[in-house]
Amino acid sequence: MTEIQTPRLLLRRWHDDDLVPMAEINADDQVMRWIGDGSVLDPDQTAEKIEQWEDEWDEEGFGLFAVELLASGELIGFAGLSVPEYLPEVMPAVEIGWRLGQPFWGQGYASEAAHAALEFALQDRGLDRVVAISRPGNDASENVMRKLGMSLELDTVHPEFGHALHVHAIDLTEFDA
Repeated sequence: MTEIQTPRLLLRRWHDDDLVPMAEINADDQVMRWIGDGSVLDPDQTAEKIEQWEDEWDEEGFGLFAVELLASGELIGFAGLSVPEYLPEVMPAVEIGWRLGQPFWGQGYASEAAHAALEFALQDRGLDRVVAISRPGNDASENVMRKLGMSLELDTVHPEFGHALHVHAIDLTEFDA
């Protein structure tokens, strides 16, 4: 079982009891405003997503980690890796992403979890390059990308929803563990 511990966080595979707290995060319109078309997800949709994330672990050897606070064991969201099949023009690629509940914003958790996931990608899984995709205006996520050492590589448009996207990237030679 793949786990990564940082000073404040545990990144781990998903458990059954993660559904309720993740569904609460996915039901928050402020959390979801930058994701896909901005729609919130209900508990059934969240359960489907968790199942897809776990399937990606089995198929790819990487995926989205559940992120919990070490101090309390509380699930605060996810961070990790996925294949951005929704954006064919960047393929083949592996995308790093994160989503945290609002109470956990602004405390450095996203950067801490994302750095651990990027290190996992480049050093443990042997990937040469990782991308991150954001919508213009999502300054908090783009700030995390800058902290990771990622650079803007491409401006494009979401093929399904039609909104602008920024594609950031970093390769192994640029990564500062």
